[in-house]
Amino acid sequence: MTGANLSGADLSGANFYDANLYQANLSGANLNIANLHRADLVDADLSNADLSGADLSGAFMLNTNLREANLIGADLSRSNRTTADFTGATMPDGTKYAGK
Repeated sequence: MTGANLSGADLSGANFYDANLYQANLSGANLNIANLHRADLVDADLSNADLSGADLSGAFMLNTNLREANLIGADLSRSNRTTADFTGATMPDGTKYAGK
């Protein structure tokens, strides 16, 4: 699904386990409780996406745009997110992320 345009799609509960979502556009998508365990989200756009309760454990999020995303209750354990942009995102604990 490299470069897929899923912007605004309702993907709640979807199973993207180990999926290749490199450069995918998931902006504004509903990914509530989706399984993104070990997904390749490098250079993907998840801005304004609802990722509440999603499993992002072990995901590769290099240069991933997560601006203004809702991550309440999401599992980010063991994910590689060192260059992801979480500006304005609501983090798993409910706090707003202010920096990059």
